[in-house]
Amino acid sequence: MDYRPIPAIFVADAPGLDFLNSIATPVDVPVDWIGDGEGLLSWLEQADMVSAPTLAAMRSQFPAAEFDAVAARARELREWFRGFVRDRKGRPLASADLLELDPLNRLLARDDRYGEVVEGDADGGPAFEYHVTRRWKSPESLLMPIAEALAKLVCEEDFTQVKACEGPRCTLLFADHTRGHARRWCSMAICGNRAKVAAHRKRLKERESGS
Repeated sequence: MDYRPIPAIFVADAPGLDFLNSIATPVDVPVDWIGDGEGLLSWLEQADMVSAPTLAAMRSQFPAAEFDAVAARARELREWFRGFVRDRKGRPLASADLLELDPLNRLLARDDRYGEVVEGDADGGPAFEYHVTRRWKSPESLLMPIAEALAKLVCEEDFTQVKACEGPRCTLLFADHTRGHARRWCSMAICGNRAKVAAHRKRLKERESGS
């Protein structure tokens, strides 16, 4: 399996689902963007979950092997949560589903966040703002923004509109936020155009066989 030959894919309209899409088959070969520690750091930066200065500081503090270990845990988290989503997409979540989220709640309980008063934006706004940030004490803390995105997914998204792309070989998931909830593809640029080309070829073949 290749690692990160192209920028990560963000087509889900939900960060928690984008995390599940961090392994995909955009062309012919499966790609895992968090296949190792450096891949995890790159994906977190591309997802705007951790700032570049924070990641640079952590790279200088901890050995690569520790990031590799956290990446392995992230992959385990991803596949566990993928099962949760695939079993429940297309229907409303129910109170009974909460029991299955215990691993996520145990991970969230290890978070180390704090609030502080910071200078506000200019242009006549408030002089100060309340800002919540995170202490990045160890590579394990890199799992926390991911866990937060997964928690927001189950709390804020309508699971009846969580869908899998209809592309025959596509594994991407997305939240359908379109007006008529008629979205079928991860994106028109990827699977939508493939489907158009396939349908066109099928029509041509049918015409040729009928002539």
